Amino acid sequence: MLYGIAAATASFLLAALLAALLRAPALRLALVDRRRQRPVPLLGGAAVVLVTGAVAWTGDRTGVVPLGSGVGRLLAAGVAVGALGLAADVWRLRRRWLLAGTAVAAACVVPYGETGPVAGGLAVAFVAAVAVAFRGLDHADGVAGTVGVVTAFGVGACAAAELMDGLAVLLLALAAALTGFLLHNWHPARIALGACGSLFAGFLLAGATVFTRAGHEPLAGAGVAFALTALAGVDAVLVLLSRRLAGRPLLRGGPDHLAHRLRRLGLTPQGAVVVLAVASFCGVLVGVLVHTGWAGRVAVLWVAGGAVVGTAALLRVRVYGARGVRGSREVRVPGERRAEAHDARRAGEGGSRRVGADVPSRRRPTQAQGSRTPPGATGAPGEASSRGTIFPVRQSRRAEKPQVNEVLRVRNG
Repeated sequence: MLYGIAAATASFLLAALLAALLRAPALRLALVDRRRQRPVPLLGGAAVVLVTGAVAWTGDRTGVVPLGSGVGRLLAAGVAVGALGLAADVWRLRRRWLLAGTAVAAACVVPYGETGPVAGGLAVAFVAAVAVAFRGLDHADGVAGTVGVVTAFGVGACAAAELMDGLAVLLLALAAALTGFLLHNWHPARIALGACGSLFAGFLLAGATVFTRAGHEPLAGAGVAFALTALAGVDAVLVLLSRRLAGRPLLRGGPDHLAHRLRRLGLTPQGAVVVLAVASFCGVLVGVLVHTGWAGRVAVLWVAGGAVVGTAALLRVRVYGARGVRGSREVRVPGERRAEAHDARRAGEGGSRRVGADVPSRRRPTQAQGSRTPPGATGAPGEASSRGTIFPVRQSRRAEKPQVNEVLRVRNG
């Protein structure tokens, strides 16, 4: 108990300090996230990985809280996944490589002896999917860190109920490190998790969920695992469905995540994070109650129903721009412009035949012609003829009501 408090305090302080120190090198190396309104450094995840691993390794080496072989492999695989995420932040690796690498790491840590081969294979897919979904949560300031803290406390409570002290201390250190990181990631963020920290956090949380539910009934275990990580799953499903329905490539980024849609509804950045944190807490609370036996398995259906209703409601929020519109002005295709020009030219030719006498000629009128004033003309004859000598015809300063609204073509001679 005392070591857990000391580990949490050390993780919080070290993560806050290291995140502040890594901000300048990230800016100098141009390791920034340009998806936001301004570039944000991406080495905050490295601080979370280093602090969590160091605190857990210290407890294991000193013998105060041994991790055990299974939890030790989970931590080592999580650090490897974090290194893969750091490579993605530096070299912009494609998502398929991240998914494949995370799946390989998950296959090395799943306890097949307790889950069985079929359930173990499903657990590998679950861990890889949750890790990639947590990377998607890093789309706005404070979202991934806040959801990670809430989920880490919930999974840690499940581990403590199973008397897995090493796993519980590891998750407590992760929650404290994410809390220290949030001091710099709250809106407006000065540093972000990046793929390094988000993949690491998602991998550890999903792997710890599999460890705590190993040996239990598979169907109930799947329900608890879904409830503990429901928010990340809802975000991933919402993004994939919206892009599919809009005919956009599934891997093309866009402002279509949970926080983006809540902002469209009028919430502030901080308000969107609070709403997502409350939603995550509700799912985690149900998962913990079902795991500890304080609630029946049917309670998981409430989380599933809420996820379906929330996804359907947020799908109606418009996040993609309308096609054929730039800003608020309609964009016309070139064919329509040519047709309008042709119609105006034809109307102008017809109008020049009908009102040709109303337009003054470019030639100077003779003395005899000067006595004749064109019908509908205003002013003295000399004034009208002098203005008609310059081409194109200059309009009079006095407001005159135009006789025709079409384009006129002047024929001389």
